Amino acid sequence: MALFTSTMEQLAFLFSLIVIGYLLGRFKVVPENSSTVLSKLENVLFVPALVMGTFIKNFTVSTLSSAWKLLCISLGILLIVIPVVMLIVKLITKDKYLQNIYTYGLVFSNFGFMGNAVVAALFPEIFLEYIIFTLPLWMGIYLWGAPVLLIADNEGKQTLAKRLKAFKNPMIAGMLIGMVIGISGLKLPEWLTSVVTVSGDCMSPVAMLLTGMTVATIDLKKTFTNVSIYAVTFVRLIVLPLILIGINLICTKFFVPINETVFLCALCSLAMPLGLNTIVIPRAYGKDTSVAAGMAVVSHLLSCLTIPLIFSLI
Repeated sequence: MALFTSTMEQLAFLFSLIVIGYLLGRFKVVPENSSTVLSKLENVLFVPALVMGTFIKNFTVSTLSSAWKLLCISLGILLIVIPVVMLIVKLITKDKYLQNIYTYGLVFSNFGFMGNAVVAALFPEIFLEYIIFTLPLWMGIYLWGAPVLLIADNEGKQTLAKRLKAFKNPMIAGMLIGMVIGISGLKLPEWLTSVVTVSGDCMSPVAMLLTGMTVATIDLKKTFTNVSIYAVTFVRLIVLPLILIGINLICTKFFVPINETVFLCALCSLAMPLGLNTIVIPRAYGKDTSVAAGMAVVSHLLSCLTIPLIFSLI
């Protein structure tokens, strides 16, 4: 019951803001360039602040030294998921840009906003471990996912110079600053900490408003009849979590059981819907986000059913 309630509360919050953004865009209450402005704010302020705050709070000597197993396992799962997802995506579409969008969505779920809320409500005793477990995922996003899949120019063969240039962005800067402050134990003034925290808190609400504004510009009938979106959502919400559950069953029966905390952390990150960065980041660079918006709407809607289903299996 707690799982169902937590999921419904998060989805209600999510879709309320999406609907507000949709109405603002549909009835042109806000200027036409509002989505572009919001995207820029997300990329240069809100997302970097969220990343910086996350690393400031969690990237410490004590947590890292006591949780190296979580970090290694999380990194190992990420390295396994990436090639599997790339193979699956090639079977879904031949379009290079959509392949990148789908790859990002499948490799990196909404393990932050949605995942944190679900874990805090259902498994508060492992919340710190979950935060540590997701650190390699955050690093994967800002060292590879965002700059290579979402930001870089994917037309033609990428040169080394283009790849290196993609790393020059506010997200990477925020992560590096957060790592230095976190590992050094430097105490920031309370007012500056509040600035970082409040700015980071704006990321999810603004991203959802932006999602609604983007949805207002697309053909909803075409979105909800796009088979590829459902295919990617099915892999994200059903296939990947079931693979982990299957591996856990095999290990328990024939080998050494997977640590319960590690298993729950991994399952929570894999069972979440597609993330919102596929909308926020490409939109700021003038790329088409209609498919990404459809992925966000469909996956979060269906996750209301799949998340309780997945957790009921264990």
